[in-house]
Amino acid sequence: MTAKKQHGFSLIELLITIAIGITVTSITFVTLVPMMNKNHVDSAYDTTLAVLRNTRNLAITQSHQYYVYFNPPYPSGFSYPAGTILVLYQPPAVNGVYPAVQQVATYTIPSDMSFAVMTGFPTNSPDGFGTGVTAIDFGQGLGAGSENWVCFMPDGSSQDGLGNYNNGVLYISRPADTGIYNARAVTVWGATGRIRGWRLYQQSGVPIWVQQ
Repeated sequence: MTAKKQHGFSLIELLITIAIGITVTSITFVTLVPMMNKNHVDSAYDTTLAVLRNTRNLAITQSHQYYVYFNPPYPSGFSYPAGTILVLYQPPAVNGVYPAVQQVATYTIPSDMSFAVMTGFPTNSPDGFGTGVTAIDFGQGLGAGSENWVCFMPDGSSQDGLGNYNNGVLYISRPADTGIYNARAVTVWGATGRIRGWRLYQQSGVPIWVQQ
């Protein structure tokens, strides 16, 4: 009587298949991680740039003042998570008195991203604002130290409450990165409200900020 032939995988074949699967998965993961990290950097940069530009456009088209705060302390007693961008609207004055500002929207950048500087940033900062050591460095030339906000006026400029132009720079980085070349920066020139994006490149072995 002929014995029936058994079909299927042997234990060794199964183990080899599992090992191959694990190896392929590991290679895929290692390949995708840098891409995902870069996507987070791009997302944080694109969000920041878009919020500033859209808010400036609102100020112009609606002829009102709009504020953009980064890591805001406002309103008093409320704590926003790090990486928050808050947009506020200033209603026009009534009988010479300005009403309280109103919240328009909040935005957040990916949780592994920060408004932060990194060791190795060049002191030759974007647009010449600051020295590359303060993460949110608006209020250039106002004599009040670093500010974490800009206020766009109906003419498109960025000013403080006294009518002085508010210039500044903001740095965006991923603290877990071992190098600085994924970092981005955004500048605002107060006189016109011009908003520029920047990234780091290496030139003759030295990091420099280049406008995007």
